[in-house]
Amino acid sequence: MAEQKKRVSFSTAWRDAKDLIWAHRARLSLGMLMMVVNRLVGMVLPWSFKFLIDGVVMKGRSDLLLPLALAVGAATVVQAISSFGLSQILGVAAQRAITEMRMRVQEHVAHLPVRYFDSTQTGVLISRIMTDAEGIRNLVGTGVVQLVGGLVTTVIGLTWLFYINWRLTSVTLLALLVFGGCMALAFARLRPLFRERGKINAELTGRLGETLGGIRIVKAYAAEKRESLVFARGAHRLFRNIARSMTAVSGVTAFSTVIVGGIGMILIVVGGQSLLSARMTPGDFLMYIMVTLIVAAPLIEIAAIGTQISEAFAGLDRIREIMRTTPEDENESEREPLAEIQGEIVFDDVSFEYDESVPVLKHVSFRAPAGSTTALVGSSGSGKSTLISLVMAFNRPIDGRVIVDGRDLELLRLKDYRTQLGVVLQDNFLFDGTIAENISFAYPHATRAEIVEASRIAHCEEFINGFKDGYDTIVGERGVKLSGGQRQRVAIARAILAEPKILILDEATSSLDSESEALIQDGLQSLRQGRTTFVIAHRLSTIRAADQILVLEGGEIVERGTHEELLAAGGRYKQLYDRQYKFERNQFINPGEDFTPEPEKPLTVSTPGTARF
Repeated sequence: MAEQKKRVSFSTAWRDAKDLIWAHRARLSLGMLMMVVNRLVGMVLPWSFKFLIDGVVMKGRSDLLLPLALAVGAATVVQAISSFGLSQILGVAAQRAITEMRMRVQEHVAHLPVRYFDSTQTGVLISRIMTDAEGIRNLVGTGVVQLVGGLVTTVIGLTWLFYINWRLTSVTLLALLVFGGCMALAFARLRPLFRERGKINAELTGRLGETLGGIRIVKAYAAEKRESLVFARGAHRLFRNIARSMTAVSGVTAFSTVIVGGIGMILIVVGGQSLLSARMTPGDFLMYIMVTLIVAAPLIEIAAIGTQISEAFAGLDRIREIMRTTPEDENESEREPLAEIQGEIVFDDVSFEYDESVPVLKHVSFRAPAGSTTALVGSSGSGKSTLISLVMAFNRPIDGRVIVDGRDLELLRLKDYRTQLGVVLQDNFLFDGTIAENISFAYPHATRAEIVEASRIAHCEEFINGFKDGYDTIVGERGVKLSGGQRQRVAIARAILAEPKILILDEATSSLDSESEALIQDGLQSLRQGRTTFVIAHRLSTIRAADQILVLEGGEIVERGTHEELLAAGGRYKQLYDRQYKFERNQFINPGEDFTPEPEKPLTVSTPGTARF
């Protein structure tokens, strides 16, 4: 059931920002110290011009020119070194924070329940992990320090200006306060724009990823133009958002320029009167102008820094939405550890629904003994895949219990349980790596000999040996360089190598032709031997060997028994059998002959635990 997303408040984002800043307090403190040194030595230059005019030129002290120049040079060197160190220290801190944030968000996302991924675009999640995390550089990098540095410079500069001429400074300060108020209002208006931009960008990225990932379907239905129009609409939405925010930022910058011009006018009028009345010396006036510029410059920078920090807060808002979503393994340490299981699965009056009041499974009860095979049969939407998702703990029952070896699955550690699962699905996912890497995905420490043996059982070697690079052949994104049947054989080899106690076969042979299916049936039988197996399939050869067949309709078990028992009963299974296997029977059974299934051949493979295969 989809969770209702709530907008995160500014106070919550600020709390997250404070936690982030506190985590990197050591580097930030060192950066602040270097920033203070940088700004203090920056005051040497305006002071030197006052001294040059009032203490050297007006008094004819030429002997002070060299010492004064050396003092300015030393201050400049200190300022340059502190600026370089500041950027290096804070740059590393920012990149470390971004990396840690990305890892933290990715780890959290990986532990979210499957239903979250069913309702959220992949592109949105990628944007949260990669793009939104990038914005925090302005919190733990130069952004906050520059902001604080600007404020420190302003305080020092204003104190000095008040000391020189309090009347002139009072008028100047009034103009700066008006500027500050307008900045606060502008940032309040900009923040929603940046938040919306992140959402639009994530949606656009997600749609683009879907289009590129499904390019074969797009081309097959000549839908290139339609997809281009969809992307164009999203791109224009993003453009309009960026244009609005650029207009707002440009307005802030223009207003800053007006404030600077206004301060210049104040200096001419009020400062000129102070010079004429001898309340200020020429040196004082020149120093006053330079200090005013030093104070005004960081205030203008605050406009850009404030915008960046607003964007960072918007990114934290979006990250917070994900981070507060409850992971499926919450309180995992409080659950019971699970050692190697026998594999008995019991459904005890289990009900489940994705949407409230729309049940998908209704009071389902059955027992799958350890080492047995249970086949699930039913029309589309009958609840087969949902039942399998409960076995894999992708979903939790609304009512009832799923019991593993006599223990409630709800109380067991997910990781301990899932490491004993093996899965072969209808549309098996392969990673963009080598064939060997995909086969060993469930058992990363497998040797090449173990990988080869699993491939032999699954009859992968027949096509692997035909590739130039053999097991080191790159399969491409989602295994696109392999055929559907080849991908499924690799998935079967992957499950064989995992040596699971519970095996899920969801249409595991659907992509295979009859010849290929016959080749790997013994592989599947080897895989099923001694393992609790759940099968969703329409192929006769897979279902008829099951120890029990559950017929589901409308989320309920309407029939159960063996293949022969259900055929003899003449109920729903017989109807499905006649309809689904009519073509297969016509293919392989001569008209007019009685159909008698051949007895299953005895298996000669060892049971799990005696060897890896």
